[in-house]
Amino acid sequence: MTDPFEPPAGAFFGRRRGRPMREQQATLTAQLLPRLALDLSAPCPDDPRTLFAAPVNDVVLEIGFGGGEHLLAEAKNHPRTGFIGCEPFVQGMAKALAALDREPLDTVRLHADDATAVVDWLPAASVSTVWLLYPDPWPKKRHWKRRFVSPAMLDRLARILKPGGEFRFASDIESYVDWTLAHCRDHPAFAWTATTADDWRKPWDGWASTRYEAKAIAAGRRPAYLTFRRV
Repeated sequence: MTDPFEPPAGAFFGRRRGRPMREQQATLTAQLLPRLALDLSAPCPDDPRTLFAAPVNDVVLEIGFGGGEHLLAEAKNHPRTGFIGCEPFVQGMAKALAALDREPLDTVRLHADDATAVVDWLPAASVSTVWLLYPDPWPKKRHWKRRFVSPAMLDRLARILKPGGEFRFASDIESYVDWTLAHCRDHPAFAWTATTADDWRKPWDGWASTRYEAKAIAAGRRPAYLTFRRV
């Protein structure tokens, strides 16, 4: 029998679960997640801003939001923006749901699986920003094909980003930073916006750090913050 918590072949993420969920986490996953989850079985509205209960001016996509620290901070700081967050790891989704249960936000929708399905579901030129923060680096060469950043995925992101929109990437793994920079600079739809070293050494204005980033810095790894504009 197929384990629903195991990633499908070719997925960009690893295992989907860690420790067994606590009762409250399981309850929120069963009751709150269905109310916030995107229904990919139905066509996406031509204007995805209508996916949100509150009126919004723009739509932002975060791919692999971990525990939701950055996603929810951005949603609080930008109440006129709709945020779609994708996270296949069960415990990460449960943490975000617990935060949303304590402080509901009408501008957040969620997807508890591979972000590729959401990227392909969204209309062309409908997203203002795509965030990819600390993705699995798949450090072994034989696993590089599972890295999220690839020419085919950049084609997909270019399709949904508005002209002038941004693809924002952060990682503490130097090889993946170099990989992403090379792939994006080679792609005709993206232009690296950095003009000084501080543009990639320092995070974005209003940056909400995550527990993972704190651990990386404590371990002596220096994150890089790359911004690519959709041309």
